[in-house]
Amino acid sequence: MTTHVTLEDALSNVDLLEELPLPDQQPCIEPPPSSIMYQANFDTNFEDRNAFVTGIARYIEQATVHSSMNEMLEEGHEYAVMLYTWRSCSRAIPQVKCNEQPNRVEIYEKTVEVLEPEVTKLMKFMYFQRKAIERFCGEVKRLCHAERRKDFVSEAYLLTLGKFINMFAVLDELKNMKCSVKNDHSAYKRAAQFLRKMADPQSIQESQNLSMFLANHNRITQCLQQQLEVIPGYEELLADIVNISVDYYENKMYLTPSEKHMLLKVMGFGLYLMDGNVSNIYKLDAKKRINLGKIDKFFKLQVVPLFGDMQIELSRYIETSAHYEENKSKWTCTQSSISPQYNLCEQMVQIRDDHIRFISELARYSNSEVVTGSGLDSHKSDEEYRELFDLALRGLQLLSKWSTHVMEVYSWKLVHPTDKFCNKDCPGTAEEYERATRYNYTSEEKFALVEVIAMIKGLQVLMGRMESVFNQAIRNTIYAALQDFAQMTLREPLRQAVRKKKNVLISVLQAIRKTICDWEGAREPPNDPCLRGEKDPKGGFDIKVPRRAVGPSSTQVHQGRGGRAVGTGSTDKSGSKKTLRSSLDGPIVLAIEDFHKHSFFFTHLLNFSEALQHCCDLSQLWFREFFLELTMGRRIQFPIEMSMPWILTDHILETKEPSMMEYVLYPLDLYNDSGYYALTKFKKQFLYDEIEAEVNLCFDQFVYKLADQIFAYYKAMSGSVLLDKRFRAECKNYGVIIPYPPSNRYETLLKQRHVQVGLSYTTLGDHMSVIIWDSPASCPARLGSAAQFPPHFLGFLKSTAMLTESVHSQSFPYFGSVTVVRYSATVYSLFRAKYHSSWLCFVVNYLTHWKELSFCFLMIWLGLILQGTILQYVKTLIEVMPKICRLPRHEYGSPGILEFFHHQLKDIIEYAELKTDVFQSLREVGNAILFCLLIEQALSQEEVCDLLHAAPFQNILPRVYIKEGERLEVRMKRLEAKYAPLHLVPLIERLGTPQQIAIAREGDLLTKERLCCGLSMFEVILTRIRSFLQDAVWRGPPPTNGVMHVDECMEFHRLWSAMQFVYCIPVGTHEFTAEQCFGDGLNWAGCSIIVLLGQQRRFDLFDFCYHLLKVQRQDSKDEIIKNVPLKKMADRIRKYQILNNEIFAILNKYMKAVETDSSTVEHVRCFQPPIHQSLATTC
Repeated sequence: MTTHVTLEDALSNVDLLEELPLPDQQPCIEPPPSSIMYQANFDTNFEDRNAFVTGIARYIEQATVHSSMNEMLEEGHEYAVMLYTWRSCSRAIPQVKCNEQPNRVEIYEKTVEVLEPEVTKLMKFMYFQRKAIERFCGEVKRLCHAERRKDFVSEAYLLTLGKFINMFAVLDELKNMKCSVKNDHSAYKRAAQFLRKMADPQSIQESQNLSMFLANHNRITQCLQQQLEVIPGYEELLADIVNISVDYYENKMYLTPSEKHMLLKVMGFGLYLMDGNVSNIYKLDAKKRINLGKIDKFFKLQVVPLFGDMQIELSRYIETSAHYEENKSKWTCTQSSISPQYNLCEQMVQIRDDHIRFISELARYSNSEVVTGSGLDSHKSDEEYRELFDLALRGLQLLSKWSTHVMEVYSWKLVHPTDKFCNKDCPGTAEEYERATRYNYTSEEKFALVEVIAMIKGLQVLMGRMESVFNQAIRNTIYAALQDFAQMTLREPLRQAVRKKKNVLISVLQAIRKTICDWEGAREPPNDPCLRGEKDPKGGFDIKVPRRAVGPSSTQVHQGRGGRAVGTGSTDKSGSKKTLRSSLDGPIVLAIEDFHKHSFFFTHLLNFSEALQHCCDLSQLWFREFFLELTMGRRIQFPIEMSMPWILTDHILETKEPSMMEYVLYPLDLYNDSGYYALTKFKKQFLYDEIEAEVNLCFDQFVYKLADQIFAYYKAMSGSVLLDKRFRAECKNYGVIIPYPPSNRYETLLKQRHVQVGLSYTTLGDHMSVIIWDSPASCPARLGSAAQFPPHFLGFLKSTAMLTESVHSQSFPYFGSVTVVRYSATVYSLFRAKYHSSWLCFVVNYLTHWKELSFCFLMIWLGLILQGTILQYVKTLIEVMPKICRLPRHEYGSPGILEFFHHQLKDIIEYAELKTDVFQSLREVGNAILFCLLIEQALSQEEVCDLLHAAPFQNILPRVYIKEGERLEVRMKRLEAKYAPLHLVPLIERLGTPQQIAIAREGDLLTKERLCCGLSMFEVILTRIRSFLQDAVWRGPPPTNGVMHVDECMEFHRLWSAMQFVYCIPVGTHEFTAEQCFGDGLNWAGCSIIVLLGQQRRFDLFDFCYHLLKVQRQDSKDEIIKNVPLKKMADRIRKYQILNNEIFAILNKYMKAVETDSSTVEHVRCFQPPIHQSLATTC
């Protein structure tokens, strides 16, 4: 049955998602993730122009022209991408070496098959540039007509023509740069001619035209200039285009870095086109038609990005112009001085100041809008919306400014590579790209780049979080501005136009109002006095302008900005302006100009998400197609050492600069920018694959280096902390200062649970585990020479998917989830001393999930190994033990007893897996038990410290020293009165709330209970381990005498005696002893199992080694029996006897507490004394 959900319920359910608590509280030190990106496109490209039937025909005509020209600009961008990303195909095709080659026909056929689609693209490109030049020159010719020059030409129209000029400049430079294009066409042409593919004259002619088009440099520019020079007055229109670019650049009417650089390129290329045989830009400058001095000032920015990693020197447009040589002295931009704009280090002070100021202001709004939840629901005034609107605009402008700085520095460096004379670290054999990137930046410049990139990406995150708030304010503000302009500001011009019967002006104003206005009653007030040219009544005419959070379409914005034609106009050949300014008052003209200026950014802000992404886009720092082309096929791709993202990241890791360590993830986001650009702009899968391969390699290198640094840092720090202070002081007295390691900011990086860089999923914990395992200092000899992970436990983890999933659902900020499982199972073998245990105790207490999780996994693993591997070995070894092995009498002497035991235990000694798998498994169990003991001791110390700290606040005071004649009660009462203000519970009861009082009492009770109970985690662990020893093989069958086994080898303590006999045998000169291979963990395992089975006293009484030691201590003989030196073996037995006694004493201290709690009555069993055989027969 289908459940119907209303729209209101659905929306309310969606709103509830914002209230879901997100457990991920990692620090924000990485750019925003962009796995899924949604951007609404509000640009209709004037598709809705015919809907506004009331608009002026000229504006609708302009919109139609704009639409078709924008489509042509998009097509031109596609051809620019095609040329830039062109990789040579002919180099990969086998060449025909001679005419007698038998397979030359097949080679030519395959060549044509492969290259024909690519050559078709080049042919379409040639046709496109012809069509684009014809279209551009047609527009210029139409606008340069004598009558047309009297009319107003909108700025948007001029800017679109400027974009065409920029497109021509880019396409021509790309065509000049790509030699592989020419080589591929030549290879295709040779193969096609051999196969007679081009038989008809038209195909031959077109192929010849394409060859000439590709071979001639600056072919597009030459054709464009030739066709422009035949148009009368073309330089006037180009001057308007250059002037509007100058005006926009001077007033910073651009948002993205590409828009800024486009204006500069339009100025330069426009001047080059104007300065020819027909026109002279210096004469135009003398007539004040253009301002070359201002352009010269702008061109101090010497290098700007052209496309990808291709750059253009602006002075080149001037130097290659027709009349440059005789006017060289008028230009300063052509001199070889370095612009201060390329010194990023000098600009860092201003950049930091701007960043701090804006972040502070953004935080104020963020706290009120996002944190308090008042962003979308609360209604604000126009002023409040305007403040948020201005804040969003200033943020985008700052991001664009910083991104522009980065791109301009990078462009200048690419054009000016270093060499071995400027940089001593640069080898003479370094490649061009290597000299431009790897060796071309100082350490300060790299740090400055990293810091600016971090500011850009960090601010992008903060503004992205407020996107919904900004969008609400932007739509409200733009709507209010448009409606106020159309309904209020244009009333007075309309009134004056009606009164003075200016029909053209009336039509313009009415068209704007009818296109834009959203009237309160859905219709224009018919009784508005301005429509009749009358003044408003004395009380005023009330017009209620509505307020909505609805943005206009791009056509409406264009129409509204076209209102500038009311107050301004264009310049014809004679310089006279045809405007309607004389028909309007000065304040009205200023209001129209002000609206026109502020409305420039409406289109950008309506697409806030896209504008934010464009302002922060630094993808071009990775692309290197131009420099790959220069290698002429010697390089398929450059190594990561030459890649800017990795250069910056590696510089932070190599220098270990603490102030930069938190920025280390930001340069890696350049790969995300490049990947996004490759897929969405270039639309080239092979580029994305190359980026993905590089980012995977770089991220592995990054994690490897970072993990190694973190381990070395904390290892040095712990060594410095534990270094004896007296030793440090003595060294200082002798002039040797042992410094502490400089602090670094690794804590923030360690809290990162996830980083999105390409498709890399490597966790820092995996590399940290490998480093810890491989570090000799972390695995001392007493616990083992190397930490090994149990193979069967790995299989257990792989088979327990549900357990792994439950672990993954927890929050472990320092390591990955699988690493947590592995770490909890092996960490016991990595910590030996009490300092390590104290540190781990701190971690266990700090990470709330670890205490239960780590020991839960530890118990699971102990149960698996005791009831699995070790149990099987015990069953096998019990079978090979002698059924009866009596302890020989002392009269045999120690040599005889040694020989007897050696013969009896021959099968155990010769068991192949005893010294490898059996001892290793037992050692792992012993290390686990010892690890738990160390944690117990560390926790006890922490608990005692906590109780001592809490004592003054619970009125628990120590007994004080009293002198003769003083009374203890008086001193204690005085002391209690002194510390009474610290007594927490009465203080809270007097001043606190009921909830605080309850919490204080519960805390006081809990602390006192801890003091009384003396809880022990180690006791619980031993009890759990005892439950794993329920199999009958551990205790053997019931004794035949009803008391205990004496000579029979049925119990585990007898098997352990045999094992102890084996590892007590001295080894050869170049062999490793048991303590070197397995440490104390082996003894801890055996002794723990014996104690838990209740077999300690029988072990002490019937142990083979102890019996041999007693006899040897009595007769003091030293012989070699069965290649075993008796004296050395006795010494080893004594050493292990002392160790066993220490282990037994520690275990009994905890086990007696358990037994005392369970049974307070000692049960004594009475046995009849044994009867001698002679007496038994007489009876």
